[in-house]
Formats: sequence, structure tokens, C-alpha cells
Amino acid sequence: MNKDDPQAFRDLLERASNIVFFTGAGISTESGIPDFRSPGTGLWNKIKPIEFQDFIASDEIRTESWRRRFTGERPMEHAEPNQGHLAIARLVEEGLCSAVITQNVDNLHQNSGVPDDKVIELHGNATYASCLSCGTRYEMADLESQFRAHNQVDPCSRCGGIIKSATISFGQAMPEEAMRRAQAATEACDVMVVAGSSLVVYPAAGFPEYAKRLGARLAILNREPTPLDDIADLALHLEIGPTLSFAVGLN
Repeated sequence: MNKDDPQAFRDLLERASNIVFFTGAGISTESGIPDFRSPGTGLWNKIKPIEFQDFIASDEIRTESWRRRFTGERPMEHAEPNQGHLAIARLVEEGLCSAVITQNVDNLHQNSGVPDDKVIELHGNATYASCLSCGTRYEMADLESQFRAHNQVDPCSRCGGIIKSATISFGQAMPEEAMRRAQAATEACDVMVVAGSSLVVYPAAGFPEYAKRLGARLAILNREPTPLDDIADLALHLEIGPTLSFAVGLN
């Protein structure tokens, strides 16, 4: 296994015919979005996440969830795609990358130019909300106006169901269609690149391991070591954006 060799990474991508990316929070920290697990700085060290069943069961907890959403610095709303996102978008545009499987909920892959149908969101999307009963989509700006007017988000106007950010919360079932698409993309690729994932959240983190087991080459680009480094063909502990940009030939 090679380590910290950007040229070897570039060579690997150039030889690939069907690349699939698996991205995590680390690719978006370079856009100013905090991750969840970094010691002392991760969001989960600062605020306890709300469980899905608690959100469903309690008006008070739903109000607290929306209060968190609509207060504070809200860096995700102002974030822009960085070098890493743009490098992946280039590979998609060139037809070399068939899918981006992401644990992120920030929409930055789409904002960088990756078509919606190439992005597989395992943990949902935080930039809009939807009714848990009928699936009607709601825009966050409209819900924020409603919340600021009377300190709550009303039930769905179509069916009366509970409206929730379109993310997958703790205790909520993984999205079946996204998982199916991720499996199909994994089975078809000859190279999987992990970019910015600690590879500790399952079942999502099982896809890179599955790709390697099926015979694909596996490259891991993450600032910290991961549990799969030992089986990877390449493991690079470098800055994600600049390394991807070099590997794709954008600098």
C-alpha cells in the first residue's frame, strides 16, 4: 500500500474507467462546514443530536429542532463548493465518474455542478424539508418565516403530517432507494475513492469495503487514518481539496 503519494493517486484515476466517489464531512470542512466527530470541535461534542423517535413524539422537541436550525451561525447556508467538490464535478463531466455516494447533507456536490441523478445522498439533504407522511417538499426559507412568526412549523398543508428536514436522523431508517443505488454503483465501479470520511458510520461506510471485496481498487483520501487504510490500494492523509485538484489536473 502506498501512502501520501499524490502522483500515485493521479495515476490511479487516469487508469480508471468507472470511478465512484464516497464522500464524507471532511470534504466540506474546507468549505467552512464543521464536521461532527472531531475531538473538541465536532458538532456532536457541543450539542446532543435529536433522535428521530423523539422528534416524532414531542411538539416541544420538534420546536427545539427547528430553533436549532434557524438560529446560530448556520455556516452550511453560506458555504460554497471547494477544490475537492470541483475536481469531482470535473470527473463527472468528463464521464469518468459515474456516481458520488455521499454522507453529506450540504448539497455542495450539486452546487459544484454534479447532476442530481449522479449524487446518492445516504443521509439526506439539509437544504430543504419534506412531509414524513406524503413526501411534499418544503423550502427552508418558507419554514423559517413561519417559525419566526409563531415559533413553530405547522403540519403539512396537504395531509397534516409532520414536516422535517430532509436529513436522516439518529434512529431513522436509511433511505431504501439511495441504498439500492449506492449498491449498484459500487458493484459497477473499478475504482472507489473515499474523500473525507472517517469510515465509522455504518451501514454507509460498508460500501468502500464492499467495492474492494468485489475487486475494485480503493483509494482513501482523509486527513486522519481510517479503519480501512490497511486494505486500501492508496491511503493519503493530506488536504482533500488540493490533493483532488492535483489528481484531476486542475492545478
